[in-house]
Amino acid sequence: MLYDALVAESRRDDSLDDVRTAALARARELVALLERQRAEHAGGAGPDEQDRFRARCAAIQAETDTWLAHRSDEDGRAATLTLLLAACFDNWGFWQYEAEIAALIDRVRGWTPEEVAVMLVRVAEYDMGFWYFDSLAKVLIAAEQLDADGRRALAPWLRRAHAELMDTDGDAHRRPSLAGRLRTLLASVDEAHIPDGLIPADAPWAAPLRDAADIAATPELAGFVRHLASLGSPRPTQRWRRTCVELADRAAARETVAGTLRELAEGDPVCRRKEGRYHYHYLVHQNDGDLARGAVWAAALTGDAETVAHLGALARRAAGRGTGVTPDHKLAGAALNALAAIGDPAALDALWGLRSRIRHRALGKQLDTALVTAAARQGITAGQLVERGVPRHGLADDGSLERTLGEFRVRLSIDDGTTVRLTFTGPDGDTSRTAPAAVKDGFPDGLAELKALAKKVRSTVSGERVRVEALLSAAREWPYDEWRRHYHDHPVTGALTRALIWEFQDTDGVWHTALPATHDPDSVRVRLWHPIGASADDIRTWRTRIVTERLRQPFKQAFREIYLLTPAEEETGVYSNRFAAHIVRYRQLYALFKERGWQANFLGRHDGGYDGKARAEFGDGAWRACFHHEPAEDDGRDYAPQYAATDQVRFERRDGSRWREAPLSEVPPPVFSEAMRDVDLFVAVTSIAADAEWTDRGEARHTAYWRTATFGELTPSAEIRRDVLARILPRLKIADRCSLEGRYLSVRGDVTTYRIHLGSANILMAPDDAYLCIVPARRKSDGKVFLPFEDERLALILSKAFLLAADSKITDATILRQINRGA
Repeated sequence: MLYDALVAESRRDDSLDDVRTAALARARELVALLERQRAEHAGGAGPDEQDRFRARCAAIQAETDTWLAHRSDEDGRAATLTLLLAACFDNWGFWQYEAEIAALIDRVRGWTPEEVAVMLVRVAEYDMGFWYFDSLAKVLIAAEQLDADGRRALAPWLRRAHAELMDTDGDAHRRPSLAGRLRTLLASVDEAHIPDGLIPADAPWAAPLRDAADIAATPELAGFVRHLASLGSPRPTQRWRRTCVELADRAAARETVAGTLRELAEGDPVCRRKEGRYHYHYLVHQNDGDLARGAVWAAALTGDAETVAHLGALARRAAGRGTGVTPDHKLAGAALNALAAIGDPAALDALWGLRSRIRHRALGKQLDTALVTAAARQGITAGQLVERGVPRHGLADDGSLERTLGEFRVRLSIDDGTTVRLTFTGPDGDTSRTAPAAVKDGFPDGLAELKALAKKVRSTVSGERVRVEALLSAAREWPYDEWRRHYHDHPVTGALTRALIWEFQDTDGVWHTALPATHDPDSVRVRLWHPIGASADDIRTWRTRIVTERLRQPFKQAFREIYLLTPAEEETGVYSNRFAAHIVRYRQLYALFKERGWQANFLGRHDGGYDGKARAEFGDGAWRACFHHEPAEDDGRDYAPQYAATDQVRFERRDGSRWREAPLSEVPPPVFSEAMRDVDLFVAVTSIAADAEWTDRGEARHTAYWRTATFGELTPSAEIRRDVLARILPRLKIADRCSLEGRYLSVRGDVTTYRIHLGSANILMAPDDAYLCIVPARRKSDGKVFLPFEDERLALILSKAFLLAADSKITDATILRQINRGA
């Protein structure tokens, strides 16, 4: 019988055995109903008896509900204990009685400490974590009904329940609230008691807290520790912060939390072995995360000058791989947000230094928010913050640095605003870009230091190039003195700035366009020039000057593509189909998204992987462009598609913390142009039309698109190539063999004449436009032809032109076979 089995199973040989037995005896009629219910379920039902089976089960349940509804408080308490003892017995799940137990605990009154203790012991025996959490939450309702004497009698079981809770894996979101309720109950019994499990017993980082509790377990210290563990969010409320400082001072715990932060940042991690096979290290167990994050914030709110350094070290340690510990993004986020709350300017510097170290996307967003918050504390905007944080690396104003290694003088310099070089000059005045043997052998440490510095400078130059180029869509203006300090005179940023075109406002409010070398030093304000706001004559003048003076710009500016709203886009209103229906290599496209700073979901055979949307912000974050794409095919074999098909481009305007779609006509022209330029780049680089070998692959699925796109109309970027070629062709030694004909560069060779498409760089041969496949070598241009900006496709077109102009000297058998067949 179920009753006898429950009586036997409920004996624990403890002081509560009589309470369990009495409850079962008082609710014996309920046990009989439960036994009937179990027997009915054990018997089951065939396919034809399902309705009758459900009816019988419903009848037993209704009889049980009726019996429970008419019980007195005393009988109700006995019934609650009986249901808890029967739950999870004989493979009968807790959820079967969950509703009945919850209703009884909410209704009945008069709980005794012993009855609540029986329930606490029972719920701790459940194997499944979520059953334990659910049942414990209900039992605590009864415990909270006890008076002071009842809670005092229940204290040993409350302490045991707290320790069990802190050692149980389960719902991390529910644990803090349950632990907080247990701690409140225990504090009402003894304010100085710190329950087991609140401070982890074996974590090195918690040693200062343990030591403080061992030395003086005062009510003030216990209250402070409970407050630390009550932090459930990465950024506490102002009330939590005020209370934290007050409690820390009452408990004289400032040094304690400072030591805790120091251990988290620099101390030994926790070592955990997994099934005896391997071990891993981590900083904080998830069950102790709230306490650790609370200590981090307490240290930030009460700390000294060393706190900033320790918070920065903790953020690096907890955020990234390669630090020797498992990443803890919540702990790293707490350190970042705590740094932002410190008014010391050093905190702003620490946050800025973390930008190059934190790669995790969510943490990166928290870091951006922390930077904006910290900047606001210093009275500067986010843009000003970025400008002021660019490292100088100890370089002179012209972007160079010189060191002497023995008899050699080593110069580090930024050339053309983009290239960082080391140049070695010997005692005889000869220079070299490779380190001489005398330097390698005699000064290895000094050489290594200079190479490391050059690597850092390259990283800064690369980041500044991207940042300054993004200003083209921002429409920002600077006071002249500020621009001079952070742009013109900066050794790194200035190397880029001095090759760019700027607009300077004079004292009369008139704007003048000039290079930094020729600008008016009495200017009032400065802004970066964008060709979209200039006349056609001004653009032509600047392009001519750039080529004539052989001024190499760090990115396209004078020759920048301009994308204006078309009549078709005015008609569609909220989307552009200008770059739709292209077939692109998907993985290459996805990599290019990341390289250009666009965020995109990954296409593939998974939920949400059948529609792609890449997003990027423009106009100082006020606008966002969305580029839609989707798999071009689904053969059911690969996880991710090999090819994707491009679709619409849409724009959104920032509205507080949300984004709202906007008509194309409302998008500022520089924002629209810069976003469409990126999309054009994505299509031009990844389209299969740029694959010179496509027709030789035997793939017929997209051949029609390839033939149409590879020799199609020129895009704005291809039109720019045509403009550049028109200016530099007369200066080339093959000028008499080349001419521009529409969308092609025509090259007259000794054997035949060739036409190179200015978009795809693919080649057609006279007389019948036979296709000539020339696979480009995997190396950069030799730089013998001056180009005013970097453009791999333009360099490729020129290299093919030089090759074909001397086609009688070609020795490559594959190319010769095609030329001779065409000729």
